[in-house]
Amino acid sequence: MNTFGLVIGLITLAVIGIGAFWVIRGERVLGYLWWPYFIGAGVLLMVTSGFIKNDWCSALAGVIGASLVWGATEFKEQAIRAELGWYPFGNHKKRPPFAKIIQKWKPPNL
Repeated sequence: MNTFGLVIGLITLAVIGIGAFWVIRGERVLGYLWWPYFIGAGVLLMVTSGFIKNDWCSALAGVIGASLVWGATEFKEQAIRAELGWYPFGNHKKRPPFAKIIQKWKPPNL
């Protein structure tokens, strides 16, 4: 019996659950302007997963990379939810490098 698919499915479920937490926490501490860096890290992880020979590590890197890309698209929506009072709002957010340039870009939305 091959349990690879079942285990990867359970790992994916766990990564998505952790991803929801890091989106909430990441927006509160960093702010939504960090989204390009998270997308870049996610795409880099997904591309890197294609070069990893071990199936388990490759699948894990791909799932984490996809979760980072998804989470980056949720940063702006999470900022709005925090402003509405649904989640704690962080007053002292860290500004990313090139913040003035990033502010001109439209945040991604899925």
